[in-house]
Amino acid sequence: MPDLSALLLYIPGIIIFLVGTGEIGKYNRIRRPDFHRTGEVKYCKHVLKKDEQDREIFNFYQIQIDSIDPQSRKKEHFTINSPTEYKVHQVVRLYFDDVTGKPSLLADIDERVFNPWVSAVCGVLLILLAFYQNRGEQIPAMICLAAIMIASGISLIVNYVSLKQKKLEVVEGVIKDIYERQISKKGRFTGPAKFTYYPIVQYEIEGLEAIRRCNVNSARKDSFKIGSSYKLYWSPSENGIRERCESKVLMIIGILLSTVGILAGASIIAALA
Repeated sequence: MPDLSALLLYIPGIIIFLVGTGEIGKYNRIRRPDFHRTGEVKYCKHVLKKDEQDREIFNFYQIQIDSIDPQSRKKEHFTINSPTEYKVHQVVRLYFDDVTGKPSLLADIDERVFNPWVSAVCGVLLILLAFYQNRGEQIPAMICLAAIMIASGISLIVNYVSLKQKKLEVVEGVIKDIYERQISKKGRFTGPAKFTYYPIVQYEIEGLEAIRRCNVNSARKDSFKIGSSYKLYWSPSENGIRERCESKVLMIIGILLSTVGILAGASIIAALA
């Protein structure tokens, strides 16, 4: 029977690989112009529903959007549910899934730090690292580790440069409210119920007021204070709001990771020569 601890070493790599490969398709399609187009908001309605125990079941904004089909030039109407509130006449971007053909809003611009291709490759390298580690082959294991550091570091550097080139503009917003979401029930063994808190930010862009329920969240309600200022970032090239800008800290981490990875790889090659 294989050692359980040895098998557990494979789990991080498998998870990262599955997450990365699961996002690759959307990541590639979302960058193709034939899969998205602009539309105009016609109405926006808040939908909130709770069960008998006052637990939240639904909390979203129902949005009707008019958009022109680029091929037929006919106006189409779409109703989409979104966590973000929009104002009437606000211009938004729609993304059309190539399987279902249904649209979704591109309000939450892809803000992942690591490219899904990099995640998938690092997942494979972590699986190989576990494989060689279990076999006691230290040299191949170290090569895999060095490759992971190089790939991760370069991804962080590329992310910084990409955001820098977008010339993001600071948008000063105000926390209007705090969205509370219950993520677990109170239990005998699990302890008290757990909640996650999201800031709801009101801001103005291109002369229109808008409200955004941010993706950033915290397990502590006092992490966000109603009435306090909150910075968002407008991307002119993407015609959309981002929640974060380029981070020099992440860039420095990327440089350090890639440098250490390169030096480690070079030392391994030198030792083998």
